[in-house]
Amino acid sequence: MTFSPVLASRALWQLRVRKRPFVLSHGINARCNLQCRFCEYWKEEGEEMDTEEIFDLLDSARSFGIRVYNAWTAEPLMRKDLPLILEHAHSIGMVTSLITNGKLLKKKIHDLSDLDYLSISVDGIKASKEIRGIDFDCVLDGIMEAKKEGHRILLNCVISGTNLDEIRNLIYLARDLGVRISFEPVHEFSGIEKEVWDEIGIRDTKKYERTVDQIIGLKKNKFPIINSITYLEMIKRLKPDFRCHASDIILHVTADGRIENCRANRVYLGDVRDGIANVWKQSREVRKRTSDECKGCLFFGYVENSLLYDFKPEVMAHYEWV
Repeated sequence: MTFSPVLASRALWQLRVRKRPFVLSHGINARCNLQCRFCEYWKEEGEEMDTEEIFDLLDSARSFGIRVYNAWTAEPLMRKDLPLILEHAHSIGMVTSLITNGKLLKKKIHDLSDLDYLSISVDGIKASKEIRGIDFDCVLDGIMEAKKEGHRILLNCVISGTNLDEIRNLIYLARDLGVRISFEPVHEFSGIEKEVWDEIGIRDTKKYERTVDQIIGLKKNKFPIINSITYLEMIKRLKPDFRCHASDIILHVTADGRIENCRANRVYLGDVRDGIANVWKQSREVRKRTSDECKGCLFFGYVENSLLYDFKPEVMAHYEWV
C-alpha cells in the first residue's frame, strides 16, 4: 500500500500529534477453512460480532481518527456479510485491505469491489499442500481472477524450514504475475506443539541465511519485494532489533470485540463496547509496560511500520506496503 501524500500526512498527524492508532486490524471472524499446524487462530472458534456491531466498530474507529481497515483471521472470506462490511468502511472514508489464504478467492473475488488492497498467503508452490493443506493451483486461480478484477495484490510468504528451496521461485512468480511479495520468518507460537516446530521451524540456519541473502539480492535487483533491506537483514539474524510501536500504530480487535495489545502479546486491553477512546486512554500504562517487557517478534508489519514510525531512512525509501 503506497500512501498518497494526503493520507500520509493524516497518518503522521494521527500517530505523532494525536498519539492514536491509524490502522484497525480486525480479526473479522473466528472460523477457518484450513487447519495449518503452525497457526493458533483456527483453534479459537467462538463468538463473533454481527454485521451491525461491526458497522458500529467501524464508525467508532473512524471517529477516533483511524483511516485504514484491515480484515484478517481466521479466514475473512467465510463471512457472508464481508462485502457489506467493506462497503461500509469505504463509505465512511476508510482504506480497506484483507488477508486471505486464497482457498475461496476465485469464488468470492467478484463481491469485493470495495477492497483496496488484497494480501494472499502463499508459502510455496510444491510445498503449499504440505504447509497449508491447499493445492497451489487453487490459490493461483484466485490470484488470476483477482488480477482480472483489477485488484492490487500482495503475496505474503512465511519462511519456514519447509519452503527454503521455493523462495526464489516464488519471487520470480510474483514478478511474472505482476504482483508484489513480502516475507517474514515463521513465528513459533508457544501454544503449538514442539514437534511441529521441530519439523517446520527454521533449524538449518545456514541454509536459511543463504535464502534470505537471495531475497536481499533480488530486492536490490528491483524484483517486486516490498520489504526493506533493514528488515531483511534483521530477519537474516533472526533477532529483533527495533523499538516496537505496533500497539501505537495498530488497534487490534478480535472477532468477539476484545481489544488486544498485538497478535504476539495478546494482552487484553478492553472491549470495543466500552468505547475505543475510553479503552485507549485507560490502557496506556498496560500498553507501555507490555511493549517494554516484550522480547520482540519479526512480524513484518510490526517491524517495518515501527521503523517507519522512527523515520528510518532506508525503510522510508524501500518499504512499500504499509
